[in-house]
Amino acid sequence: MNIEQFREYCLSLPGVTEEFPFGEEILVYKVKGKMFTLTHVDSFDTFNLKCDPEIAIELRERYDGVTPGYHMNKKHWNTIDVHSNIPNRLLYEWIKDSYDLVVKSLPKKDREGLSA
Repeated sequence: MNIEQFREYCLSLPGVTEEFPFGEEILVYKVKGKMFTLTHVDSFDTFNLKCDPEIAIELRERYDGVTPGYHMNKKHWNTIDVHSNIPNRLLYEWIKDSYDLVVKSLPKKDREGLSA
């Protein structure tokens, strides 16, 4: 996966915005104002994903390219190394899982607006 594929996929999800709230180097994707992934825009060596705490631990144990979230709450976030041997299909699946986890936490009216 490269930065263009990452951006294109994130922006294809309903209600997603692309922002730079931490400066011009950190690219953040949000749904209804809630962050679900972020990366360094220039290097794109890793990206962070929100994750269910139990699944986060399982992924870290199973994949060398998955570590506790860098500069994030380590219980709820993982950092994914894009240069590891993790197949792209899993990377896309994990991005969608992160998105879905955030959507699930939104108020009902916001969730309904995304499916419309």
